[in-house]
Amino acid sequence: MYKSLLLPLSGHDGDADALYVATRLTTEAAWLLTFLIGALAMREAAVSAALGVALAILLAAREHLHRFSRHWIGHEELRGLLLLAACAFIVLPLLPDRALDPWGAINPHQLWTLAVGVMIVSAAGYLATRVLGARAGLPIAGLAGGFVSSTATVAAMAERARIQPSLAPLAASAALMSNIATVLQLALVLGLFSPALLAWAVPALAGAGLGALAAAWLAARAVAPDAGTGEAAAERPYDPLSALRLSALLAGVLIAASLARAWLGAESLPWVLTLAGLADVHAAAAAAAQTVAQGGPAGPAQYGLLGAFAVNGAVKCLVAVTRGSRDYAWRVAVGVAAMQVAFVLGAVLASH
Repeated sequence: MYKSLLLPLSGHDGDADALYVATRLTTEAAWLLTFLIGALAMREAAVSAALGVALAILLAAREHLHRFSRHWIGHEELRGLLLLAACAFIVLPLLPDRALDPWGAINPHQLWTLAVGVMIVSAAGYLATRVLGARAGLPIAGLAGGFVSSTATVAAMAERARIQPSLAPLAASAALMSNIATVLQLALVLGLFSPALLAWAVPALAGAGLGALAAAWLAARAVAPDAGTGEAAAERPYDPLSALRLSALLAGVLIAASLARAWLGAESLPWVLTLAGLADVHAAAAAAAQTVAQGGPAGPAQYGLLGAFAVNGAVKCLVAVTRGSRDYAWRVAVGVAAMQVAFVLGAVLASH
């Protein structure tokens, strides 16, 4: 099991070497873990029993784990997973969970948590694309790409639809799935910064997500039976720089919103957040949520969130129209419009 993970780094691909070293390392690791679990039993009998059962399950499933890792985990995948583990289990615990700037806007632990979450979901989408293929994997890749940048995903799928017109409905479905990622990430950001604002936004987010899902499903139904049989996986599990750029952009918008609120008053917040939606709606949502969490009025934050969501949707439609085929553009535009209407109706419902 352990050799299966180490082989991609070592560069040895021989089946004989893999079997020999995998058996040897698995046995030695099992001995060591058994000793440690036995030592733990002196103090924590229940925990050691649970760990013993988990170890037995892993050993029983080692052949399946070997097969999975040999077929689906290569050099790039393993390096990406190790980097992700370092970001989650080494860097994240070291970051302070408090605001460090004079305006109380930048919390390194919250920003890094968001970046790690983006990388985890992108890696999951990459794996799904490799395992399931283009027809099922492309929409999943669109969903995962939306956690990094839904607008960039819409642009990438537009390029694919322009080059391969037969894939236009499938590409549109993937682009609309990226909007579902936007909704999920908005819920994550709002819940992280202000659970109160999330409670208000739940009907709007649910409506927008269902609207995007319905539009994506209708677009996928229009795909020809022989379309999307090629490989659609990306070159690597995730782009760490994209996740870091998202966090940096979010930090900049948080500072801008805090400064605008301090200098111009709460009345300027809707305009600031609406303009921020041109670049990224998640950053605008974080600024709105932080305003409410710090005791600011909820009304301007809610209007700002509505404006940012609307402007961001308009940008996606513009990208689809200017960069994709006509078939792709109208499917994306109709889906985004349905999502926008559902979001507004949900917000109106939550306000009454």
